[in-house]
Amino acid sequence: MTTIGIATGLPATRLRLTRRGRRVLTGIVAFPVAVAIAAAVIGGGAALASHEAGASSGSFTTVTVGAGDSLWSIAETVAPGADPRDVVDAIVHLNALDGVVVTPGEKLAIPAEYAPSH
Repeated sequence: MTTIGIATGLPATRLRLTRRGRRVLTGIVAFPVAVAIAAAVIGGGAALASHEAGASSGSFTTVTVGAGDSLWSIAETVAPGADPRDVVDAIVHLNALDGVVVTPGEKLAIPAEYAPSH
């Protein structure tokens, strides 16, 4: 009877990880994860900062909401030649409003492109 294969006569060895080996292996696996998390945190902060900078970097004027005013009426007043929908959208975006409801006394930033000229 013949067997195919190499017979060395040595006992089969089992891979053993020492405590130091486990630490090295854990470090190798954890390093890319830590780098990815750090990149996400840094990138997320940059996106937030750029959003805030974009909202405040352009020039704008401020109007105070009067009694009975709505964003639509303010849009028609500050930019009579423009489409009120575009003006309302720009005001909502610039002021980071959750909706279109405004209260008397509230100060709103008006984008420079729609600001009334003095």
